Amino acid sequence: MGGIARGAHSDGVTARGKPGPHAPREARHGINDYTGWFAGDADMGGDYYGYDGPCPPWNDALPHRYVFTLYALDVARLDVPHRFTGADARAAMEGHILAQASVTGRYTLNPAVKL
Repeated sequence: MGGIARGAHSDGVTARGKPGPHAPREARHGINDYTGWFAGDADMGGDYYGYDGPCPPWNDALPHRYVFTLYALDVARLDVPHRFTGADARAAMEGHILAQASVTGRYTLNPAVKL
């Protein structure tokens, strides 16, 4: 598949969610946690597919940790439902992981919080 350019799959949060699960270059996006976060909100509720980036509360007094993990698999495509979550993808990866690497970032929107 090759690399993913910066910002290629996310340009901020889209009210009522980005379309999916189809993504550029024959990829598929799962739904992210904004789907549950905005459930029941008439203005923002919907299925949020793909990556929307970190977004801690602006006034949170704690820095947030974000862990990004890349998996090398022995299959070209995971057997997941049309509308799938991260948990669905992780379950489908069981027994197919050849290697993995993670990087952890710390982030805050509150300028008073020191990282």
